[in-house]
Amino acid sequence: MTFALDSLVHPIVQAPMGGGPSTPALAAAVSGVGGLGFLAAGYKTIEAVRGDLDQLRSLAPAGVPFGINLFAPPEHGAGAANVAAYADTIRAEAERSGTVLGQPRWDDDRYAEKLDLVCAEHVPVVSFTFGCPSVDDVRRLRDAGAAVWVTVTTPDEARAAHATGVDGLIAQGIEAGGHRGAFDDTRPGDLGLLALLQLVRDAVGDATPLVATGGIATGRAVAAVLAAGATAAQLGTALMLCPEAATAPAQRSAIEDSHESTALTRAFTGRAARAIINRFLREHSENAPSAYPEVHHLTAPIRAAARQRGDAAGFNLWAGQAYPLAAAMPAAELVVQLATDARAALADTTARFCDSG
Repeated sequence: MTFALDSLVHPIVQAPMGGGPSTPALAAAVSGVGGLGFLAAGYKTIEAVRGDLDQLRSLAPAGVPFGINLFAPPEHGAGAANVAAYADTIRAEAERSGTVLGQPRWDDDRYAEKLDLVCAEHVPVVSFTFGCPSVDDVRRLRDAGAAVWVTVTTPDEARAAHATGVDGLIAQGIEAGGHRGAFDDTRPGDLGLLALLQLVRDAVGDATPLVATGGIATGRAVAAVLAAGATAAQLGTALMLCPEAATAPAQRSAIEDSHESTALTRAFTGRAARAIINRFLREHSENAPSAYPEVHHLTAPIRAAARQRGDAAGFNLWAGQAYPLAAAMPAAELVVQLATDARAALADTTARFCDSG
């Protein structure tokens, strides 16, 4: 039987955070207390994804649901012809870090192989970002027992995904940290989460479960999106300080101590993403083309070197707009606290509404 989102004990989903923070331990902790943990397959080899699956299953209670996120194959970025010029503008970054620029190239993150793996492993939930799987891929996943979710940032994306027969939609507001999940990077949705939830619900009707994501960091925020029509809330940045997350030390410090705002940028990967403002973002956002994954590969050595030496000014500090509210506590405790606070907020709101009548 396909996983049903409303079967969760706690309507809280751990966002799949590619590039490091998501771990089997984090996913197991969230799923183990009645939320839904996720692995991030993006950027990883098939062997690494299989290893994560095996580790998650060894850590989580038998039979608890979990998910894996795949990157839909990207189109060639509209600014791909400008990558060489961008490389010239960031060459000094490589020299400063004692490394060299990466080789810009297009790839599909081994999409077909990862699709084969999640089908063979009968993963309970498979979500997609950067685009929508084909009708055939959705059917194949569902035949393998997976519930299929697609990240959307506009009502039009929601309609397109809904038409393929997916089981749920992840409505990603502009507040969200990390990459925009838009199908087309030249037209990423710019709607706030509350507006997006209402518009997506109107676009696809009441039967399709919605997962709300973007700037959710407290129980009251979880309650708010549930009241607005979501079946569950997805949190990413709020979990990045948990000990189970493999968040880089310099990024942990930035989330805990920075007073900077966040901004959308293509400077790090060639795809619009929200990060805490730092020197690299300030100096290179204006020149960065829409060219993912070419720019991702170009800057990868620079970012890795900065991350290794603890230089928060030189790599991508992905974070949502509510990042100052992130709490450094075990993931299981955080999920339970968020759910408890959300229920209290909903009960309080109901009581005040009834009293006013």
